[in-house]
Amino acid sequence: MKNIYKSIIVGFSFVALLSSCETELDLSNPTALSLEELLQTNDGFLALSNGVLDAYQKIPANEFLLTELRSDNVRANSENGNFPAINSYNVDPNNGDVATYYSNNMHVIKHANTIIDNRFLAPKNQQYTVGEAYFMRALSHFNLVRAYQNIPFIDKVLDVTQKEALDYPQLPEAEVYAKIIEDFKTSIAYLNDAAINRYRPSKGAAICLAAKAYLSQPNPNYVEAELLLASVVENNGAYNYDLLSTDRAAGLSDRDYFATLSIDYGHVFGNQFTGSFSESDLASDPVLDGDWSNNSGLEINDEVIFSIAYDLVSSDNYVTSDSGLNDQVETDSESHSFAMTLQGPSNGVNIATLDFLKVMTPELQPVRFPASVMALDYNAFLSNNTIDVFNAKFPNDGEIGDTDWIVLRYADVLLLYSEAILAGGDSTTDTRAIEAFNKVRRRAGLEEVVVLTKQGLLEERRVEFVYENQRLYDLVRFGEADNVLSKFSTDNSLNYSSGKKYLPFPQRERDNLPNFYNQNDGY
Repeated sequence: MKNIYKSIIVGFSFVALLSSCETELDLSNPTALSLEELLQTNDGFLALSNGVLDAYQKIPANEFLLTELRSDNVRANSENGNFPAINSYNVDPNNGDVATYYSNNMHVIKHANTIIDNRFLAPKNQQYTVGEAYFMRALSHFNLVRAYQNIPFIDKVLDVTQKEALDYPQLPEAEVYAKIIEDFKTSIAYLNDAAINRYRPSKGAAICLAAKAYLSQPNPNYVEAELLLASVVENNGAYNYDLLSTDRAAGLSDRDYFATLSIDYGHVFGNQFTGSFSESDLASDPVLDGDWSNNSGLEINDEVIFSIAYDLVSSDNYVTSDSGLNDQVETDSESHSFAMTLQGPSNGVNIATLDFLKVMTPELQPVRFPASVMALDYNAFLSNNTIDVFNAKFPNDGEIGDTDWIVLRYADVLLLYSEAILAGGDSTTDTRAIEAFNKVRRRAGLEEVVVLTKQGLLEERRVEFVYENQRLYDLVRFGEADNVLSKFSTDNSLNYSSGKKYLPFPQRERDNLPNFYNQNDGY
């Protein structure tokens, strides 16, 4: 059984205590220790760090609604509350998901700052927890700056009674990115000798996310990003990072080989396949004939660099993606977005767009297709294009599930490395960029390229990371959001405009500090 972070309250701060991977945790007395007493215990900093990870479990709960649903990959039907409004770029500043995503990330930042503010008290054997705190503070600010653009950067636990928030105005995004990168680099130093655990921040994850931040800032620093990514890609064996892929056996047919690779691809997400290879000779038929289900034993693998652990716990105490602002408490059992699971169709928000179904076909994507979309839905769609096609990457059956949320995986690192070498150009013949790109292509059962183009890289990322909340940020980072989303909006009678690549700054935050925060353009 994978680790699960259950929570106790210590003073003003939620923290969680970690067990071995074989046992679950029991809730402790919620008023047992003050913060001062906790910091003097042998495992006080570990408890605080687990509390940061526990808090982050809420971040993916509604991230899909605010990212992937605002891309050209997925759409919402017209009958489900505010989801169609989000999908059509008519997001209201009072939207609950907009406010909750902001507050949940700030919640993580507060807990990380509790550790950082007290870092000089950390014993030598728990110095790595300080690195984890810097990492998680950077990651949550990275989420926020990409979503809302100009945000405050909070570098201490704020005393609300002293109105210290007034000392932290919105900053230009370039300044926020500089602070994010500084935090990731600080975490690298603290995590240098820490054991590799894919459920905890690591040196390798910090290096790669610092590089991604360099690429995402308004003026990308391709040189620094390339140097950081090269240190991982060229030494991936030392980090135990690699793509999940099977070498082709002699005499194996294309269809059987693609089926094997597709099963490998599903294993990345902790999914196992039950069924058989299709016996059809039609290239347009899916390769696999069966069903996917989550297997937690597959979730720790060499492709996963950092993921957020979830475990299925029988409890009435849980939070879902539909929980409101008043429900932001630590719970026994949680999951990432319900909208992305097998039950998601009841919310009607993970429907593949017609635009995406033009590029995600069995012919074009023989490996990714059966592991990404519901094949039965797709077959029905071919005969009646009003049929909805849903996501197959997260085969949970219900609001609470045990599928982990992958924050970073090695395929992303390889393609980011190619992107850094491309350095904003239209194409490159650099062998390092092409080899990294072709590794991902080979695992997808596709022909290798001899010239890497910016458009080809963007298209590859789209099909590799569908439903992983990457597409919108890829379009922004590549400078293509206005071109792609304006056309998509026109074709589908939506309301995209340039300012709406970002979310509105939450009205709740503006009301808490009147005349302090500015609203984003377009709202």
